[in-house]
Amino acid sequence: MTKQKKYGWLRWFVPSVLVVVWVALTGVGGPYFGRIEEVASNDLSTFLPSSAESTQVNTTLEKFREDDNLPAIVVFGGGGDVSPDQVGKINQAFAAIAGKEYTEGEVVSPAIPSEDGNAVLVAVPLKTDAELEEAFSSMRQEAEQAGVTEPMYITGPASFSNELRAAFTGIDGKLLAVALSVVFVILLVVYRSPFLPFIVLFTAMAALCAAILAVFYLAKADLVQLNGQVQGILFILVIGAATDYSLLYIARYREELTRHKSVWKASKVALRASFEPIVAAGGTVTVGLLCLLFSDLGSNSALGPVGGIGIGFSILAALTLLPSILGLVGRRAFWPRVPKRRVISVGSYEKDHPAWTKVGRMVEKYPRRVWMVTGALLLAACLGVFQLQAEGVAQSDFILGESEARDGQAVLDEHFASGSGTPASIVVPVAQRDEAVKILDADEGVSSVGVVADHSQINSIPIGEGTEAIRSAPPFRFIEEKVVDDQLVLEATLVDAADSLEARETIVRLRDELRGLDSSIQVGGISAVQHDTIESALRDEKIIIPLVLIAITIILMVLLRSIVAPIILLLTTVISFGSAMGIAALMFNHVWQFPGADPSVVLYGFVFLVALGIDYNIFLMTRVREETLRHGVKKGTIKGLVVTGGVITSAGIVLAATFAALGVLPILFLVQLAFIVAFGVLLDTLVVRSLLVPALTLSMGPKIWWPLRKIKK
Repeated sequence: MTKQKKYGWLRWFVPSVLVVVWVALTGVGGPYFGRIEEVASNDLSTFLPSSAESTQVNTTLEKFREDDNLPAIVVFGGGGDVSPDQVGKINQAFAAIAGKEYTEGEVVSPAIPSEDGNAVLVAVPLKTDAELEEAFSSMRQEAEQAGVTEPMYITGPASFSNELRAAFTGIDGKLLAVALSVVFVILLVVYRSPFLPFIVLFTAMAALCAAILAVFYLAKADLVQLNGQVQGILFILVIGAATDYSLLYIARYREELTRHKSVWKASKVALRASFEPIVAAGGTVTVGLLCLLFSDLGSNSALGPVGGIGIGFSILAALTLLPSILGLVGRRAFWPRVPKRRVISVGSYEKDHPAWTKVGRMVEKYPRRVWMVTGALLLAACLGVFQLQAEGVAQSDFILGESEARDGQAVLDEHFASGSGTPASIVVPVAQRDEAVKILDADEGVSSVGVVADHSQINSIPIGEGTEAIRSAPPFRFIEEKVVDDQLVLEATLVDAADSLEARETIVRLRDELRGLDSSIQVGGISAVQHDTIESALRDEKIIIPLVLIAITIILMVLLRSIVAPIILLLTTVISFGSAMGIAALMFNHVWQFPGADPSVVLYGFVFLVALGIDYNIFLMTRVREETLRHGVKKGTIKGLVVTGGVITSAGIVLAATFAALGVLPILFLVQLAFIVAFGVLLDTLVVRSLLVPALTLSMGPKIWWPLRKIKK
């Protein structure tokens, strides 16, 4: 018995075991799609910068209150005078609400009429574990039963938080349905086979199920953070990456089937050839994501390990499950276009790829013109970056479409100090109280100042001339000890809405002035949190972007065994990113007229476009290097371009389509990220990888592979 026959059974046994293992993982992990929300939190506290002053203030405030809560601001009226009778009925309704399980009892404020008499405000502190939708429904029901006929709006942090949660509700079903449908159609067009699309999508879904299973238990053990934003990106990232890696393997496997009679021999050669570029491509994305661990923002650092886990399972599925299924099914997987073994002639690859052969000939004939023209156009597009408005947006602009919270904030802005119900919290030493109050009272951005105290004490505390005590309970339930560690808390109601740019500017100004009084004074609250979050995001850009560039450059140098080529590839990818951001800025400002963008959009866009964009250069240049070592730079570059053109373009279209699916969620950040990544990937695939990189390679000749020697022209 020959050795081949003796161990031939392994050719079906090992793949069968791998398929069974992956099917089991899919079966176990599948149900966790419906459970992952159990360990995901959309609480805005998960987005806070851990070392920021506002976070430290929140920690200090724990000493001054018994329970955590989330303030809801209920506004009535806005269309004309609110009668005393209506004010009485509003008080009647909310007196009943004070005893509900979702409130903090007696701390619900009485109705506060506006100075113009056209609106009434009630501050309702809700327990953080309350079902917000049920609480809002109960409030409306109590108001209706009490005979309140004025228009009612629920706004404030609780309402914005509820809308954010609602936007992410059902993310697993809606997002997956859109992404998988789009990918299936693309794969059907690419392969023109009824079987391959299902095989590829099963591979992607198996990777996603395994990733969700791992992430669920890691989140349950508090080893990773998970929120709706990270959850949505994880789904898209795994589907897109696993599909891309599958496309790369299938393209090489199909090519080898024309060279080898044995399916297993073809599979072995394809796996050996695909292993390095797939692992390197996945490695660059994983390293890029893990660099987010250096972020000070919880939402950013959470994506690092979660995304890395997803990419890891994508690589495993593409290199184990997919080859196993294709090996067991054989050539029938490609029906009706079954690849047959044939004699490979020198120019046969050109006959197999006629469209890309034309592109290759153009690049070969005019390399300098091609890279100069494409480079100039990309650099011109980069100029749009100077119009990018990424200084943050108001909380009321987070949600696209209809928003009761935003409408209620508009009524609040018109009839009250816009910061009513969401004051800034200032932690002050007792000895500096009066001086601090004078500074707050004199600031044009502060409407009124109060001091945290219970109702029996508040009148006995002097709080400075011209200020107004918070005689109704603020949106916290405070214990009796109002002075803790020789500190007390002042509450400053701001003139501007708490989530506005003007309010953030007020916070910066107050911090500067109060620190001049005492360096230990700290300013927190919603406006401070937003300011610190934006500052942390800008800091992240300065730290994480260089880290990503350095890490990816090292990976490329190891992969390509060259120093010059990785630098050139990285520069082209960075230029591509700049072009995508420039076009995005023009679209955001002049087409969709978005109110601005969060700074994290730039960071996320960079990580995804550079890490994912470099993947296509890896797919191209690993094949170019392989062919260059055989045929020289000129022939090797053109052959590498031609034989990888179709698969890389297909992979780019798939990844762009999957990220575009994020646009179905009505979250400004995700809609913007969807466009940036989708457009950027297409730009990188169709222009940078197809024209710019091959043209530069031909123009530089053997020097691009330095320090490799004995490279023919």
